[in-house]
Amino acid sequence: MIKPRTLNGFRDYLPAAMIPRERLMETARAVFRSYGFAPIDTPTLEYLEVLTGKGSDETDRQIYRFEDNGGRQVGMRFDLTVPLARFAAQHIHQLGTPFKRYHIAPVWRGERPQAGRYREFMQCDFDTIGTQSVVADIEAVSVIDRLLSSIGFERFKIHVNNRCVLTELLSHLGLLDQSVAILRSLDKLAKIGREAVAQEMCDAAGISAQQADHVLKLAELQGDAESIFAALPEITGGSESAIEAIERLEAIYRGALAAGVPEQHLKIDVSIARGLDYYTGVIFETILDDLPSIGSVCSGGRYDNLAGLYTKQHLPGIGGSLGLDRLLAAMEQLEMLPGTSTPADVFIPFFDKSQRENYLRLAATLRDQGISSELYPDPKKLGVQLKYADAHGFPVALIAGGNEWDSGKIQIKLLDKKQSVDVNYRHDQPAELLAKLAQALGGEL
Repeated sequence: MIKPRTLNGFRDYLPAAMIPRERLMETARAVFRSYGFAPIDTPTLEYLEVLTGKGSDETDRQIYRFEDNGGRQVGMRFDLTVPLARFAAQHIHQLGTPFKRYHIAPVWRGERPQAGRYREFMQCDFDTIGTQSVVADIEAVSVIDRLLSSIGFERFKIHVNNRCVLTELLSHLGLLDQSVAILRSLDKLAKIGREAVAQEMCDAAGISAQQADHVLKLAELQGDAESIFAALPEITGGSESAIEAIERLEAIYRGALAAGVPEQHLKIDVSIARGLDYYTGVIFETILDDLPSIGSVCSGGRYDNLAGLYTKQHLPGIGGSLGLDRLLAAMEQLEMLPGTSTPADVFIPFFDKSQRENYLRLAATLRDQGISSELYPDPKKLGVQLKYADAHGFPVALIAGGNEWDSGKIQIKLLDKKQSVDVNYRHDQPAELLAKLAQALGGEL
């Protein structure tokens, strides 16, 4: 016998976990489509050269790689952005620009598993390719706000920065050649603290303690948006390009407010750097106010040079990624999940085998009206079937035996409240049942 087990860092999804997962994906699709983003898909496997050198040394180490049966070096995608760059370079002549896409699919990283983070996980990405317009940057922030709000969160903050502001500071300090190492270290500020980041900057980038202190002074700017905007010119050196970077950040902030993003959902945060090398402009991370320890649940930014590795055509991009599994872990901790293992709204017990066709017609009538329903397959005792319904989290059951069918009655039962009411029903006259059932599904009889 083979012992049934899953690999470390991977997991099975039982219905109670998979149902809210699918609902999140359905919500994401609806939000993305409302902004005009179109769905795409790409292969799980890419040529290894497509994937390596696009994120960081760490992501290169995490790629699942192997030689396929044709002797090709291939890897499993570690995110959906790098495959998008290859996809855009290959197909943009058919698609035109700007091209807006969303992509919901699994990715793989050979990293150490932790709470809410697995080696295989789902990403929900949206991107706009082929424009450098600040409107696209603003829209990305707006999408994140609407996405989190539609899922049911009220208390969260979208931390927004412009990586060009950091770049201008490094230019002012004469540290542009060390920018990659510095930004990777700075990205760990919230995790390991000021002293450790300063030391890592000195060790990894070979800069002085005074230079590291200057970089961290920028990252530690606090206060409301207006005070941060006022302080940035002096800290970054006040060059023309630094002012442009600051003005872009300010335009994104004011544009997001104009697009309907509540002020309490926005935070200008010049400490975030995003460790991936391909970001060139606006970057953002989304933190839940009630569970900040879980980290960012939706991140992204502008990457204007990524597709340049695959095509001479300039294809700037901006986008974000919803961390679906991390968000579900947060929702579980915050008790936001329904705790049901069925997608159906109505349970129909089958306990009078002589009425089988009536049960089947009742279930079909409900489905014709868009009401999901499950008919129990075996004519067992009613108590056994109701126990099954309770265990699976059905909100409502419709109960009818031979006498009820003969008299044209059906009992609607609220399973959690143990309340019930009889209503008139015939297959050709379902209106009374449907009206009362709508009340019951709303939690009242």
